[in-house]
Amino acid sequence: MTTNNSKNVYVYNLTRETFLATEARVADGYFSRLIGLLGKTRRWARAGRGLWIVPSHGVHTIGMLFSLDLIFLDRVRRVVHIEEYVRPFRISKVSLKTTSVLELPPHTIFRTGTQVGDELEVSPLGGANFPPLVNRRRRPELDSSDTTNATEQPIASGCSLMNCQE
Repeated sequence: MTTNNSKNVYVYNLTRETFLATEARVADGYFSRLIGLLGKTRRWARAGRGLWIVPSHGVHTIGMLFSLDLIFLDRVRRVVHIEEYVRPFRISKVSLKTTSVLELPPHTIFRTGTQVGDELEVSPLGGANFPPLVNRRRRPELDSSDTTNATEQPIASGCSLMNCQE
Protein backbone atom coordinates (compact mmCIF):
# COMPACT_ATOMS: atom_id res chain seq x y z
CA MET A 1 0.00 0.00 0.00
CA THR A 2 1.40 3.37 -0.97
CA THR A 3 0.92 6.39 1.23
CA ASN A 4 1.54 10.08 0.65
CA ASN A 5 4.78 9.78 2.63
CA SER A 6 6.17 6.91 0.50
CA LYS A 7 8.37 9.35 -1.43
CA ASN A 8 9.36 11.32 1.68
CA VAL A 9 12.28 10.21 3.81
CA TYR A 10 14.56 11.43 6.54
CA VAL A 11 18.35 11.22 6.34
CA TYR A 12 20.32 10.56 9.52
CA ASN A 13 24.11 10.49 9.80
CA LEU A 14 24.79 7.40 11.93
CA THR A 15 28.47 8.28 12.31
CA ARG A 16 27.96 11.86 13.56
CA GLU A 17 24.54 11.21 15.17
CA THR A 18 22.86 14.14 13.46
CA PHE A 19 20.06 14.69 10.96
CA LEU A 20 20.93 15.89 7.46
CA ALA A 21 17.32 16.13 6.33
CA THR A 22 13.99 15.63 8.05
CA GLU A 23 11.91 16.34 4.91
CA ALA A 24 13.69 14.80 1.93
CA ARG A 25 11.88 13.82 -1.23
CA VAL A 26 12.92 10.75 -3.25
CA ALA A 27 13.52 11.24 -6.98
CA ASP A 28 13.66 7.70 -8.33
CA GLY A 29 11.72 7.97 -11.59
CA TYR A 30 12.82 9.32 -14.95
CA PHE A 31 10.89 12.61 -14.74
CA SER A 32 11.47 13.24 -11.02
CA ARG A 33 15.23 12.82 -11.54
CA LEU A 34 15.18 14.91 -14.72
CA ILE A 35 13.32 17.81 -13.10
CA GLY A 36 14.87 17.52 -9.62
CA LEU A 37 14.80 20.95 -7.99
CA LEU A 38 14.35 22.98 -11.19
CA GLY A 39 11.79 25.69 -10.66
CA LYS A 40 12.23 25.69 -6.88
CA THR A 41 13.09 29.00 -5.27
CA ARG A 42 15.39 29.83 -2.35
CA ARG A 43 12.42 29.27 -0.06
CA TRP A 44 12.88 25.55 -0.72
CA ALA A 45 16.41 25.65 0.70
CA ARG A 46 15.43 25.66 4.38
CA ALA A 47 17.25 23.51 6.91
CA GLY A 48 15.83 20.00 6.97
CA ARG A 49 14.89 19.85 3.30
CA GLY A 50 16.52 17.60 0.72
CA LEU A 51 16.22 15.62 -2.48
CA TRP A 52 17.59 12.07 -2.74
CA ILE A 53 18.28 11.20 -6.38
CA VAL A 54 18.35 7.44 -6.98
CA PRO A 55 20.11 6.24 -9.10
CA SER A 56 22.67 8.94 -9.87
CA HIS A 57 26.41 9.22 -10.49
CA GLY A 58 26.44 13.03 -10.54
CA VAL A 59 24.22 16.08 -10.93
CA HIS A 60 24.16 19.56 -12.41
CA THR A 61 22.78 22.88 -11.21
CA ILE A 62 22.02 24.31 -14.64
CA GLY A 63 18.82 26.33 -14.34
CA MET A 64 18.92 26.35 -10.54
CA LEU A 65 18.18 29.55 -8.64
CA PHE A 66 20.25 28.80 -5.51
CA SER A 67 23.33 26.93 -4.30
CA LEU A 68 23.32 23.39 -2.92
CA ASP A 69 25.38 20.99 -0.84
CA LEU A 70 25.85 17.59 -2.48
CA ILE A 71 26.52 14.26 -0.78
CA PHE A 72 27.42 11.28 -2.97
CA LEU A 73 26.51 7.85 -1.56
CA ASP A 74 27.49 4.31 -2.48
CA ARG A 75 25.11 1.33 -2.45
CA VAL A 76 25.38 0.88 1.35
CA ARG A 77 24.77 4.62 1.88
CA ARG A 78 28.33 5.47 2.85
CA VAL A 79 29.51 8.96 1.88
CA VAL A 80 32.06 8.66 -0.94
CA HIS A 81 32.28 12.32 -1.98
CA ILE A 82 30.97 15.71 -0.87
CA GLU A 83 30.67 19.08 -2.60
CA GLU A 84 29.77 22.13 -0.56
CA TYR A 85 28.00 25.26 -1.79
CA VAL A 86 27.67 24.25 -5.43
CA ARG A 87 26.49 27.36 -7.23
CA PRO A 88 23.95 27.49 -10.06
CA PHE A 89 25.05 26.52 -13.58
CA ARG A 90 27.73 24.07 -12.42
CA ILE A 91 28.30 20.35 -13.07
CA SER A 92 29.33 18.09 -10.20
CA LYS A 93 31.95 15.39 -10.25
CA VAL A 94 30.77 12.15 -11.86
CA SER A 95 31.65 9.15 -9.70
CA LEU A 96 31.17 5.53 -10.73
CA LYS A 97 31.32 4.52 -7.03
CA THR A 98 28.24 6.65 -6.43
CA THR A 99 24.77 5.13 -6.68
CA SER A 100 22.76 8.09 -5.34
CA VAL A 101 23.17 11.78 -4.59
CA LEU A 102 21.63 13.90 -1.84
CA GLU A 103 20.92 17.51 -2.71
CA LEU A 104 20.70 19.60 0.47
CA PRO A 105 20.41 23.28 1.39
CA PRO A 106 23.72 25.15 1.49
CA HIS A 107 25.87 24.79 4.62
CA THR A 108 24.21 21.51 5.66
CA ILE A 109 27.50 19.62 5.32
CA PHE A 110 29.33 22.17 7.48
CA ARG A 111 26.52 22.35 10.06
CA THR A 112 26.38 18.57 10.49
CA GLY A 113 30.10 17.85 10.20
CA THR A 114 29.46 15.21 7.53
CA GLN A 115 32.62 13.73 6.03
CA VAL A 116 33.62 11.11 3.48
CA GLY A 117 33.24 7.67 5.07
CA ASP A 118 30.23 8.55 7.22
CA GLU A 119 27.34 6.07 7.14
CA LEU A 120 23.85 7.44 6.54
CA GLU A 121 20.40 6.04 7.24
CA VAL A 122 17.64 6.88 4.77
CA SER A 123 14.20 5.82 6.00
CA PRO A 124 10.56 6.67 5.29
CA LEU A 125 9.04 9.37 7.43
CA GLY A 126 6.87 8.31 10.37
CA GLY A 127 3.19 9.17 10.43
CA ALA A 128 3.75 12.55 12.12
CA ASN A 129 6.54 13.64 9.72
CA PHE A 130 9.41 12.71 12.00
CA PRO A 131 11.57 9.61 12.29
CA PRO A 132 9.99 6.71 14.15
CA LEU A 133 11.64 6.07 17.49
CA VAL A 134 10.53 2.47 17.86
CA ASN A 135 13.44 0.90 15.94
CA ARG A 136 16.12 1.05 18.59
CA ARG A 137 18.60 -1.49 19.93
CA ARG A 138 21.19 -1.68 22.67
CA ARG A 139 24.89 -1.54 22.07
CA PRO A 140 26.13 -5.16 22.01
CA GLU A 141 29.17 -4.47 24.19
CA LEU A 142 26.94 -3.80 27.21
CA ASP A 143 25.97 -6.67 29.46
CA SER A 144 22.26 -7.44 29.12
CA SER A 145 21.82 -7.42 32.91
CA ASP A 146 23.32 -3.92 33.27
CA THR A 147 20.66 -1.35 32.34
CA THR A 148 22.14 1.64 34.16
CA ASN A 149 24.54 2.61 31.35
CA ALA A 150 22.53 1.28 28.43
CA THR A 151 22.32 3.65 25.51
CA GLU A 152 20.15 3.16 22.48
CA GLN A 153 21.20 3.60 18.90
CA PRO A 154 19.12 3.62 15.72
CA ILE A 155 18.89 0.50 13.61
CA ALA A 156 19.69 0.93 9.93
CA SER A 157 16.43 0.56 8.07
CA GLY A 158 15.59 -2.16 5.57
CA CYS A 159 15.50 0.17 2.56
CA SER A 160 17.04 -0.80 -0.72
CA LEU A 161 17.93 1.75 -3.33
CA MET A 162 14.69 1.19 -5.19
CA ASN A 163 12.13 0.79 -2.41
CA CYS A 164 11.62 1.25 1.29
CA GLN A 165 9.51 -0.91 3.52
CA GLU A 166 7.88 0.46 6.61
